[in-house]
Amino acid sequence: MSSIVAVLLLLAGLSEAAGRILPLVASRPIDSRSRAVLLLLFGAVVEGAVFALWPLTAWTVAELVLSPPLSGVATLTWTPGLVAPLLLAAVLAFPLLGPLLHLLLFVGVGAGLVAPLSATTGVGWWAAAGCVAVAGAGLAAAVDVVRRLVAKISGAGARELIT
Repeated sequence: MSSIVAVLLLLAGLSEAAGRILPLVASRPIDSRSRAVLLLLFGAVVEGAVFALWPLTAWTVAELVLSPPLSGVATLTWTPGLVAPLLLAAVLAFPLLGPLLHLLLFVGVGAGLVAPLSATTGVGWWAAAGCVAVAGAGLAAAVDVVRRLVAKISGAGARELIT
């Protein structure tokens, strides 16, 4: 992965994290600004890593779908042309625009991944679209479970301090 792709993925992750953390900061008093900035940076790294895993996960799903394994074929990776719409989607779907637009933009970005996945693996367009959708939904579900677990653990820790 080139450095420009890594920077674009990190910026997309930063926008995603800001969309998740800014409403939290606005609704609850945070101890300090440094803690909010640390939460934002940690969230940016996590979201950027999830974005970076999306093509690889779609590739893995496509490999599971195919009966002969894909040995010796290059895996699907982000390119600047593929990641630019993701960054645009993350910025445009900033927290105030709502989850429906956010979902619509990510469907558009996923559709951009379908053609390269189809060409690389040799599966049909619809099968590649299914692989990208399954990979995106799986990653989103995993991140949501981790978010809820962290919120539950941090909430339990705060309750212990109060009592």
